Amino acid sequence: MSHNHTHADSLTGKLDELGYRMTPQRMMVLSAIEKSKHHISAEEIYSQVVAKYPHVNISTIYRTMELLKGLGLVTETDLGEGRVRYHPSGKGHHHHLVCQECGETADLDESALSALKESLLHDYGFSADLRHLAIFGRCAKCKGK
Repeated sequence: MSHNHTHADSLTGKLDELGYRMTPQRMMVLSAIEKSKHHISAEEIYSQVVAKYPHVNISTIYRTMELLKGLGLVTETDLGEGRVRYHPSGKGHHHHLVCQECGETADLDESALSALKESLLHDYGFSADLRHLAIFGRCAKCKGK
């Protein structure tokens, strides 16, 4: 399996397929999300786009994100701090431990949650969607203070 995404795999390809107009601003937004190694906020996307298209409005970014979210192409995670971050849906499952003191986030392995998923199903008959989860608390550094 090669790692180069074909056009159809990319966010651009998917929007294209669904008949959405690909404006240069939209292309920039998509590429910012796809290139980002971590979750990216609308503000971060905006600063990348505005560098190339000074007339772009942050509301355009928000509208594009809403569209992508509605189409299930990006997932939205609220990592506290009042800022929502986005990330392409295809990029695997992500769980984060978020320190409420220093704001550090650490990735949590999915297997850590399988017991929780099982017990929710077993004890409550509840099938939890744990694809994207932020767990708040204090990191080892802050806890040790």
